[in-house]
This record gives sequence, structure tokens and C-alpha cells, in this order.
Amino acid sequence: MTIPSRKFLSLALSVLLFAALLFWMYNALAGSFGAIAENHYKKAAEVAMGSVPSKDEAIDGWIRRISGPSRDFELLFLKGFPEDKGGMKVFAPTPALGEFFALHGKDRDFARGIESAMYDEIYQPAQRFLLGGEERRVLFAPAHDGETGDVTGTAVFLFSPGGFDRFLSLLRGLFLLALVLFAAVFAVASYSRDPITGYVILGLFTIVGVFVAYPLFEAVRLTFLKDGKFSLETWKSILTTRQYVTALRGSITLGAFTATASTIVGFLFAFVISRTKLRGKKFFSAMATLPIISPPFSLTLSIILLFGNNGLITKQVLGLENFTIYGLGGLTLVQTMGMFPIAFLTMVGILEAIDSTLEDAALNLRATRWETFKTVTLPLSVPGLLSSWLLVFTNSLADFANPLILSGSFRVLSVESYMEVTGMNRLGHGAALSLLLLLPTLSAFLAQRYWVSRKSYVTVTGKPSGRMTELVSPGVKRVLVTLMVLIVLFLFSLYGTIIAGCFVKNWGIDYTFSLANFREAFERGWRVLLDTMTLAGAATPIAGILAMIAALVLARKKFPCKRLLDMLILTPFALPGTLVGISYILAFNKAPLILVGTAAIIVINYVIRELPVGVEGGLASLKQIDPAIEEAASDLGADTPTVFRTIVLPLIRPAFISSLSYTFVRSMTAVSAVIFLISAKWYHLTVLIYNFSENLRFGLASVLATTLIVIVLLTFGLLRLVVRKNENLAKTMSI
Repeated sequence: MTIPSRKFLSLALSVLLFAALLFWMYNALAGSFGAIAENHYKKAAEVAMGSVPSKDEAIDGWIRRISGPSRDFELLFLKGFPEDKGGMKVFAPTPALGEFFALHGKDRDFARGIESAMYDEIYQPAQRFLLGGEERRVLFAPAHDGETGDVTGTAVFLFSPGGFDRFLSLLRGLFLLALVLFAAVFAVASYSRDPITGYVILGLFTIVGVFVAYPLFEAVRLTFLKDGKFSLETWKSILTTRQYVTALRGSITLGAFTATASTIVGFLFAFVISRTKLRGKKFFSAMATLPIISPPFSLTLSIILLFGNNGLITKQVLGLENFTIYGLGGLTLVQTMGMFPIAFLTMVGILEAIDSTLEDAALNLRATRWETFKTVTLPLSVPGLLSSWLLVFTNSLADFANPLILSGSFRVLSVESYMEVTGMNRLGHGAALSLLLLLPTLSAFLAQRYWVSRKSYVTVTGKPSGRMTELVSPGVKRVLVTLMVLIVLFLFSLYGTIIAGCFVKNWGIDYTFSLANFREAFERGWRVLLDTMTLAGAATPIAGILAMIAALVLARKKFPCKRLLDMLILTPFALPGTLVGISYILAFNKAPLILVGTAAIIVINYVIRELPVGVEGGLASLKQIDPAIEEAASDLGADTPTVFRTIVLPLIRPAFISSLSYTFVRSMTAVSAVIFLISAKWYHLTVLIYNFSENLRFGLASVLATTLIVIVLLTFGLLRLVVRKNENLAKTMSI
């Protein structure tokens, strides 16, 4: 028989002692709160008994009057006593109370309670009774005649112990959590050679466990419940209802169209910028990345202003009556303009990594430019093309903001799940629809992450010269550049329309110049803007620091379940925003963590959703840093925090600043999850823009959208001042 080690015995003994301490504290707090609850019950009974009517015909109305509005208790009144000549009269205002007395009226507790009331005493049995399937605390109180003061009967109060039970449940949950954390911390301190790292890993697992795994579990669990019992009714309804199947097909169709169009446009920009000699490359690169950092409603808003029912082009210029931008066509256009930067940022890195000597060799073997492109450049770009398509497809499926305004009669799952929650108040159906949307989203994400991105057809041998051989003829180049210019001009017109909408009195009806929109928009949206910036500002440093710490641990440390931690950290990126919002409502609107309606739940949502991008950027930077530098610092006596602060953090400064910037921008422009989490106290600017757009107040929406764009651009301007050339920015934005 193996004798346990001294460390294990010390751990077990410490945990047992701490558990005993927690048990004593729990009993003390539970007893104190129980005494408070009992005192509350007695005071409520004393107040009620001071107004007992003397006439029998008034008693039923009195019972309903004092017990109905409160809902804290129900009342059964027994006038007289069993020993009296006339016997005891039972006043039960509901059939359930009558059945309750018929069932328990001869119990020993009832007999003792009536006897206590006869002697002018209050009696509260320890036993709980069932009324309508719910447990009740029962209290027997004497009723007095208002004139003589004599005891005339017994009032049986049936109190609902819900508040008391919820408190005890919360207390048990907190004490259990404290015990688990104590055991985990003590175990790390006892067995780990590097306790600080152990605590960091434990903290990361706790964060992703509580704020990723637990909410997702609650969402999945709800879809299999009906009236608190296991049921497949929700899923049967989802999978057999035509509108939901149509919405799933619509989401996939929209995703496929958007991914294809965005990949083509993104490849066009990336190819011309990276593989041709073109003036103004920086300008075209900036325009190709602008849509990804703009608010989600901005392009949709401008499309409506230009091509809507009262649009400037459709109504004022062309005079079209039956034309509509709402539906699949409009959504594909908006999403393509908003998401082709994802494809561009992915493809530009792939194309720049292709060794031009391979193309030169093909040309030297008398291959034409088209043949060289078709047989060399294009095959080498396949991983980037597939990765771009899958990334855009994932983002399109999860997109919520654009379909919410522009879908019209075209159904998509993200909007359907939102309507189920907000319109029908069916959280189970909303969660099920979001989980159904998760299947293609997660499949595409995993395919991109673990299959496509790991396949490479590029051999980087280094370019012997700075010379670049163009694969397109001057004529083809002019065509490609013309297409780029047209797309850029279209983008300019979209953003220009938003700005113009700020100065128009009533777009589509009255184009008179006016500044009234600014005054009204800021009067109604100033507090919301402050709320949005406050929440984003609070989330930014937390997400940035947490991302760098997680990246360091994943890149430099070996520990059990490392792949699991990596997967849990990356999971929020693949989750549709609607699923995140619904799962957070389910998980954090009950004990032990009641966060719904607070600023904390919104900040946590920002941090968790943007954490994957920061981690990926940090990992990319750490892979370029020789671990020997950190090992040398450790050999010289520096502990882990010192190494991180003095060595690692300065070296990953660009990635860290990119993470901060990205988190702030995405937090400022968030919609899908935050629309479920806002409250009267904490609102969000994008939700207000949506409300203005839905109510056809396009001028106000334009002002707020323009304000948001200015804030985002200023943020990136400050970023450029801090880091002149940040290579990780493009990497993080392409995740």
C-alpha cells in the first residue's frame, strides 16, 4: 500500500479545516437570516391581525385584500375553536386553500397551532407544507376582537420561502466556490515549481469556464427543458417549422454570396497592391481596411439613404417606384462592402509571401503572363483564398446588425433568434436558433483554423533582388485599377452620404440645409455616448492585459489541458453574437452571479468576445521572440512577473497596443450581443442608432454614426503615433 505524500496529506487536512470553517460560517449566517425571516413573518402576521372584521360576510373580502397584492403569503382564517358550541368556521378564499385545510386540518401541527392561538401565542412549525406544488412556511397567529380584545380565531399564514431559499442557495454556491478556489490555490502552491504561472493558468481556466463554458452550457440546457423537465419540444418546433428552416437556408445563402463576392474584391485589391507597380498603394490599402473599423450600421444607413424607398438615387434621380434594396441583394452588397477587408488583409500577406522568382522562372520558360498566374500564383494563393472565404462566411452568418435593418422579407437566423427573445419572450427558441446557427459558423471557423490555415503551398526562399515582374499587361492593369477606383468611389459615396445626412432636414422629403439634427442627436444621445465610451474604456485595458498574459502562457509554458484552454479562449470568436447575448442572460440573471442590468455584464462581454484577437496577435509576436532572452533574465534571478514586465511586454508592445485599439473599436461598434445586455442605466450608441434608423430618423442616426466613425478614426490615429509601423495590426484584423 502506497503511503500518501506529506504534501497530499497537508493539502487534504488544510481543505478539511477550511471546509469546517466554511460550514460553521454557513450555519451561523443561515441561522441569523432564518431568525430575521421568522421575525418578518411574525410582524406581518401581527399587522394583518389588527384589522380582522367582526362580521362573517366581510372576512372573505378582508382576506383577499391583505393577501392578494403582497403575494408574499396566502391566508386561511379559522373563526372560533373546535371546543366552541358553534364549532370552528373555515374561511378559504380559494379552492386550493380549502383542499389544503381538508388535507392537513387534522395534523398535529395544525392542532398545536390552533391551541397556541387559543392561548394568544404565535406558533411556527419547522415542517414545510405543499400548496399548489410549492413549499410554504406556515405560521399560526391569534385573531382578536377589536372591542373586547378576546381571541376569536386563528389566522393561518402560508408564506413563500423563495427569498430565503434563494439566499441560502447563493450562500452555498459562494462557499462552495470559495472551497474550490482554496483547494486549487493551495494545490498550485504546494505542487508547482512556478506558483505564479500556476495561479495565472488557474485564473485563465476560471475566467473561460465561468464566462464561456458555463453560459454556453446554460443555453444548451434551456433548449432541452420544458416547464423545468427534459423535453425535445423546442428542437422539434425549430426543426419542423418552415420559417426557421427558411431562415437557416437564407443565412447560408447570404453567407455564400457574401463570402464569394468579398473574396473576389479582396483578392483584387490584394493582388494589385502586392503584385503590381501602382502609385498610391498606401491610399488604396487604407480604403480597403476602412470598412472593417467603421460602425456596423454606417454602410447600411448610407445604402438606405441612397437606394431606399425615398433614396436619393432611386427616388430623386431615377424616379423608381417599385425598386427595393431590402432583401438578399441589398444585404449581399452591404456585407460585401463591409467584409471584403477581411479577405484583403488575409490575401495580402499570402501574396507578399510568394517568392517572385517562381513566377520569373515560369516566364523564362516562355509561359505567358496568364499561364504564369494560372499555374503558379493562383495555386499558391489557394490557402489564402479558402481561408478568406471561410472567414467572411463565418462573419456573414454571425452578422446581426445589417440584416436587422435591411433584411425585409428575407429571413436569416440571427434576426429570427433576436425576435424570438425580444418579440415572443421565448428564450429557449432564441437559444436553439442561435445554436443552430452555430453549426455552420463553428464548422467554417474550425476548418479555417485547423485545416486551411495549416496548409501551405508557399516556399519562401527570399527574393534575390527588389525587382518585381508584373503578371498583368498594361491593358489588364488599367482594367483592374479602374475596378478598384470604382469600388473606392462607391465607398466614398457611402461614407459621404452619411456625412451629408447630418445636414439635411428630412432625408427623402426635405433636403434643406439644417443643423437641427446635431442639436437633437446630442441632446438625446450625449449620455449614451458617454456610457458607450465608459464601458469600452473599462474593457480595453482588461482585455489587452489578459490577452498578453494568455498569449505568454500558451506560447511559453507547458501544462495539462493546454489545448483545451486555447480552444475555450478562441470559442467566443466563433459564437454568434445573439448566442452570446442570450447565454449571458440565462447564466447571469440568477444566483450566484446576478449581473444582468449592470455595467459589469457588458464589460465582461466585450473582454471575452475580443480576447481571441488579442491572444492571436500576442502569439504571432511571441513566435518572433527568442525564448533565450527570457531564460537569461530568469537565470539572473528575475521572477515571472519581472520577466514579463521588463522583457516580454516591451517586445510585444505593438501587439499589445493593437489589442487595445481593436478591443476599444469593437466595443464602441458592438451590436449583436450588447443589444440583449443593455439596460435603462447602461445603454449603447449603436443600439440608439438602430432605434433612430428603425423610426426613420435618418438625420439623427447619421449624426451619431458620423460621431462614432470620428472616434474610431481618432483612435487609430493615436495608434499610429504610438506605433509607426505595426505589422500585427493587419494580422489581428484578419482573424
